[in-house]
Amino acid sequence: MELKDKRVLVYGTGKSGIGAADLLAAKGAVPVLFDEKKAEETAVRAKLGDPDRAEYLLGAEYLTDEIIKGIDLVVMSPGVPLDIPNVEKFKSAGIPVIGEVELAYIAGKGTVYAITGTNGKTTTTSLLGKIMSDFDPDTFVVGNIGTAWTSVAADTDDRSRIVAEISSFQLETADSFHAHVSAILNITEDHLNRHHTMEEYTRVKELVTLHEDREDYCILNYEDDRLREFGESIKDRTNVVWFSSRRKVPEGMWYEDGAIYMDLKEKGKLIDVKEAKIIGLHNYENIMAAAAMAVCAGIPTENIRASIRTFTAVPHRIEYVREVKGVIYYNDSKGTNPDAAIKGIEAMERPTLLIGGGYDKGSDYRPWIEAFGGKVKYLVLEGATREAIREAALSCGFPKERIVMRETMEEAMTFCIENAEPGDAVLLSPACASWGEFDNYECRGEAFKARVAGIAD
Repeated sequence: MELKDKRVLVYGTGKSGIGAADLLAAKGAVPVLFDEKKAEETAVRAKLGDPDRAEYLLGAEYLTDEIIKGIDLVVMSPGVPLDIPNVEKFKSAGIPVIGEVELAYIAGKGTVYAITGTNGKTTTTSLLGKIMSDFDPDTFVVGNIGTAWTSVAADTDDRSRIVAEISSFQLETADSFHAHVSAILNITEDHLNRHHTMEEYTRVKELVTLHEDREDYCILNYEDDRLREFGESIKDRTNVVWFSSRRKVPEGMWYEDGAIYMDLKEKGKLIDVKEAKIIGLHNYENIMAAAAMAVCAGIPTENIRASIRTFTAVPHRIEYVREVKGVIYYNDSKGTNPDAAIKGIEAMERPTLLIGGGYDKGSDYRPWIEAFGGKVKYLVLEGATREAIREAALSCGFPKERIVMRETMEEAMTFCIENAEPGDAVLLSPACASWGEFDNYECRGEAFKARVAGIAD
């Protein structure tokens, strides 16, 4: 797609929108920055590399039919739903609508290694990024992990390796996007407020393989029923590689008796998991997925082992914060859905004061409650979902007297600090998104860590 001299509407002025606008300007297009929320133009201009090349529509009323007639392409930020009236207007006017991932792909170069799934994306992407970067400095780790792909696409060349964490929101607007090696880690209930049904959510996740062929690879979790069925459906058009935490899988990777084994280009033991610095069966699955992708990318096995041995946990994912007066504090702010939060409580080995709640994504909280396994001393709930989680907990038989209701995370933290005893753990693992009280899960996690840092010894 030729971008030079095209007037391109960038829908949203957050990190993704700014990255898209800068890339469009670098490719000779005219970015037209639009945000439904009113904002000061000077503040938005300050974020751009070439603010004079862009146009600004900072308020819903500025997107008129006349403006739409002069637009050649629309780039949607991933946080904006596609089932809104403005998107229908664009489509009715015959204007192509793409997302930041599609823009980065068509404007950039290099070989793409894409990771998606409900949980584990950030850890797997970070580990694969480390494996690739340790072997080849011309590696870019991008996407939903924090660095917008659009912000580095202009710096890539044919030799570049692009390791990308891709969300379902980003896949909705992918068209020509083509990964040489993809991975779908798992598919569990999430984002139903956006996708409405599990069938649609699953379909969108599977789009990561859309243009793969016999030269490409797709890494799939054999223990996910949806993915097992999907793998069978695509094995004639691309190379499917399985990983499993429960059984030996031919032509794949599996966990058994404290070690990870492989039956790929090489066969035998890859690594004893005690050599890794990240713990938990879910993290062993992440290691298998990243390692399988690296093998398919041609990275030597010994290089893969060395990178795994030195890889440390990503922030906000079962992150040890501090031990104070015999109480250990863990930040699992990235546990933004029940399935992710299950991994958090499963990793606890102490009586736990668990902080949950936040923005409502339409999730079923009962599987999370049922996974407590007697570990949760107090369930401390805050945010918009606290009543829904309380009802789910009571329906699962969790004791009413051990449910604590608070308005904010600050109040939840105060309760935990005052009531935790030596030998306990305090775990922030909300099972909900952060929107509302915090802009994102990182802000929520940093607020938790800052409060813990301020506890007197």
